[in-house]
Amino acid sequence: MRAIVTGGAGFIGSHLAHALVARGTEVHVVDNLTTGSRENVPPPAELHELDIRAEALEQFAAQLGPDVVFHLAAQADVGTSVKRPAFDAEVNVIGTVRVLEAARAAGARVVFASSGGAVYGECERPAREDDEPRPLSPYAASKLAGEQYLATWNRLHGGNHTSCRLANVYGPRQRATLEGGVVAIFLDRLRDGREVEIFGDGNQTRDFVFVGDVVEGLLAAASAPAAGVYNIGSGVATSVIDLYHLCSETVGPEREPRFVPARPGDLRHSLLDASSAARDLGWRAETTVVEGLGRTWDWVRAQ
Repeated sequence: MRAIVTGGAGFIGSHLAHALVARGTEVHVVDNLTTGSRENVPPPAELHELDIRAEALEQFAAQLGPDVVFHLAAQADVGTSVKRPAFDAEVNVIGTVRVLEAARAAGARVVFASSGGAVYGECERPAREDDEPRPLSPYAASKLAGEQYLATWNRLHGGNHTSCRLANVYGPRQRATLEGGVVAIFLDRLRDGREVEIFGDGNQTRDFVFVGDVVEGLLAAASAPAAGVYNIGSGVATSVIDLYHLCSETVGPEREPRFVPARPGDLRHSLLDASSAARDLGWRAETTVVEGLGRTWDWVRAQ
């Protein structure tokens, strides 16, 4: 199999590229290296320094002829999307349209990394794929728009593109400088002996899913018999304050955080029901938060 991974020099994308290489897939990484790093790209995967918004993407894909395009490149910072919504839409909407057209030129399937932690909005119970989306940020709206473009291309061009709504992904190679990487931020600050800030009261809950499990979910989606939308999450709610204490216990010795005002656009509760992925894809998250934190800390302290 031949695959393109957009954003393959970044956090999730590089783990996916490694997994594909291990399976014997010919991997081509498309990344403009704005946030990604060429050191993350595994040999023998080939890095193509190209922006997903570029018109050249379609010709590149047509000449390469991939079987599948994993689309992970994105503007992923909620705060940036609030401050610069047009830029967010340019990358996440226009960029996704470019990827879809590139895949169409190559006759390839697209697996799109959407955000279940964003598109559903506030969750009073584990969110299911048929729940009404209620995005609360431009970032969330742009991810939902990307999903709708995939669905439209499926109807218009007879494609079988699939969207995966990812929960809060964490693991090795996640950068503490990027919003959303709360595990990376906590572990990075604890390692350096710096004070940790928690936005709000810490009782907000999230569905934290380990990056290795997410990669298996994306691979399963690429092999699904038909198009669809799937939640990829652990189904376990963990409060931010409990997460902090787990991180602190992992690093040791435990220290108290500092609480600061909540940020606009942040959700109170976010949790995914991944039973459809279990039923249709045979996928379940296997890594507990404690296990995942241990693996992530091994990587963080080695940096």
